[in-house]
Amino acid sequence: MTFINTLRALAAALPLAAASLPALADIKDYEFRLVQNELKQGNGVILAVQLVDKRSGKSVPDAVIFAQRIDMAPDGMEMMASPIEAMPSTEPGTYRFKTNLVMAGGWRLSLGAKIQGETGALENKLIFKAVP
Repeated sequence: MTFINTLRALAAALPLAAASLPALADIKDYEFRLVQNELKQGNGVILAVQLVDKRSGKSVPDAVIFAQRIDMAPDGMEMMASPIEAMPSTEPGTYRFKTNLVMAGGWRLSLGAKIQGETGALENKLIFKAVP
């Protein structure tokens, strides 16, 4: 094969190679979702969320959660915060936290995360209810 023929073959293959590359995601293509919207009020409550790729609906493992806060902002008591601690995951793409839900009512979980291979940071605020 001559040099010119090799160049022609490469040029013909480029569109095929570009079409087979995965589409790049945007940080807005991901979201955290609560596993349960209601949890029993008390100490040592385990709260679980899934990180999901909205385009495929698949769970996303190995995110680095760098910010977490839980408070009663939905009931107008944003200053009523509770300690929150990350717990080991039981399945890929599910992130668990231990907290004290000292009062029944509306709670807000705020999370910040970095997703492997993506630029920017994901920030979500999830609302759930603590019941007696």
